[in-house]
Amino acid sequence: MGIFNVYIGVGNPEGGDFEQVLALVDTGASHSVMPASLLEWLGIRPTVQRPVWLADDRSVLHDIGEGRFSYRDEEWTCPVVFGPEDQYLLGATTLEAFALVVDPNGKELIPARYVARPF
Repeated sequence: MGIFNVYIGVGNPEGGDFEQVLALVDTGASHSVMPASLLEWLGIRPTVQRPVWLADDRSVLHDIGEGRFSYRDEEWTCPVVFGPEDQYLLGATTLEAFALVVDPNGKELIPARYVARPF
């Protein structure tokens, strides 16, 4: 799959302005990851510490909180990992909240097509 970035807004779930950031779309990441200093500046507080598995199969304990994200004309709250200063990742749970999937050919986010089957 191609690697690409999108602009998203990150904010405090209690309200206020969004900070626009350029984030790498990472469908392999469960949760979105933003720099800890950005989240703290926005007033987002950690609610739990959990091990986070990295691509090299190491586990690192990270703070996780609830952030508010904006993309196009929608806003959703989602878990967010307090990460290193250079890491802006848009993860799977955030993509799912926005009902978006990756178009690997167009290197863009597109609306998910949900199919419901009768019971």
